[in-house]
Amino acid sequence: MGEVVHSSRGTIRTSRALVLILLLVITGTASALWALKSGYPAVSWKELWRVLLNREGSDLAVTSILELRLPRIVLGFLSGAMLAISGVLMQTGLRNPLASPDLIGVSAGSSLIIAVITVFHLPVAFNLYPLFGLVGGFTGGLIVIASVYGRTDSTSIILMGTAVTAMLNGMIVWLITMGTQNDINLLYTYLMGSLSGRHWNHVQYLLPWAVIGIPAAMLFIKPLNLLRLGDEQAEALGQKVARLRLLLLVASGVMVSAVVAQCGPIGYIALLGPYLTRAILGTEDARWILPCSAAVGAVLLVTADLFAKTVFIPREVPVGLWTTMVGVPVLILMLVMRGRRRN
Repeated sequence: MGEVVHSSRGTIRTSRALVLILLLVITGTASALWALKSGYPAVSWKELWRVLLNREGSDLAVTSILELRLPRIVLGFLSGAMLAISGVLMQTGLRNPLASPDLIGVSAGSSLIIAVITVFHLPVAFNLYPLFGLVGGFTGGLIVIASVYGRTDSTSIILMGTAVTAMLNGMIVWLITMGTQNDINLLYTYLMGSLSGRHWNHVQYLLPWAVIGIPAAMLFIKPLNLLRLGDEQAEALGQKVARLRLLLLVASGVMVSAVVAQCGPIGYIALLGPYLTRAILGTEDARWILPCSAAVGAVLLVTADLFAKTVFIPREVPVGLWTTMVGVPVLILMLVMRGRRRN
């Protein structure tokens, strides 16, 4: 009887996953095509296909579509996937579904380092930004984790993360006051989290981190499932829990820092991607959650960027503001639901 129930649940989960993937493919494709068509110069669907398939059309249209809009979309897919994966790794590693890089100081720490480099015009090669951002991200995250070490309640982590993030953001504001007008303009767009103005160089710098980081994260599927059993059970099955948690936080921090270096701190994708995936699939199994969260995060970011680009056209709103406007209500909902379960 137990085998029948288990098989039935597996079938339902597989069906949900297939439906989710189908919806993501449709939504992602539609968002990407609309984003390629939108903007200046305006192009028809026919002209868009001519440019994509044969590079035929006006020089302005070809340059705009292939050198500005297309890399922006590719960067959005890569960044969204990496942020969502980092959320899964961090949430499972800390055993807290509310843990995410933007809530525990990682994104703010990375942003602070990039702000320092920008304001003081430090001679740092652009492709090394993720490494320097990694140092800042780890510093911010470790302050929060060390401060709430031994506590398991979500409120402690969020409160401490909010405090540390506010402190780091205050330092960033102080740095901005020391910069030139050009520095301020650059940092404003960057700190809001934006894909605007990105081109193939940004994709080129992020791609190696994605090509290595995303497959490497999939190697954690079995250890992540062991952690779900509890520390003692995982240790009994041969898993070194302390070392695994450190590896998970390192992997999460690396991917977040790489994205922050190219796009700025885009909030709440790391929280929304895993949360929506778990809610839709109805499981905590990392075999499903990790790859599906990556796909959800990728489509979420590209779709949010489409709204950022088109809703107030010809003006653009940084995509980080859109993800925050969606993410904050979801976070509040999660806190309310967890409070009701405890009561």
